[in-house]
Amino acid sequence: MTRNIVCINGPNLNLLGQREPEIYGRETLADIENRLQATAEALNITLDFRQTNSEGEMVTWIQEAGSASNGIILNAAAYTHTSVAIHDALKAISIPIVEVHLSNPYARETFRHTNFISPVATGSIAGLGSNGYVLALNALSELIPSN
Repeated sequence: MTRNIVCINGPNLNLLGQREPEIYGRETLADIENRLQATAEALNITLDFRQTNSEGEMVTWIQEAGSASNGIILNAAAYTHTSVAIHDALKAISIPIVEVHLSNPYARETFRHTNFISPVATGSIAGLGSNGYVLALNALSELIPSN
């Protein structure tokens, strides 16, 4: 059985490497994608890596993943703190979801302490930079049977 994982990245993550490098680092989203694709290949996982600045598009991708993928890595970025629609889309599917944040939202502004994703995610990884994506992929590899 081929294991298919979709990695969905939210708003402003297309600016990684430029935007607030003191918080998010100098790696670009393409750097993270390349690293994650190499890890996926080693784990015999097919990875679909995406980024959107649109909440509606993210909801659609989550709904599609619910029937076409075996798991989701989700960095909803700012939508983590605001989107009931994304929460509801995640709640409606039945595949494992690992939430990832490059920084630790709880060590930042108080408005970032509200999280609509964690209550419906299988697990959460925050504050470990791009390593969080690799940890999420490894976790999903363990959660999703390979046969």
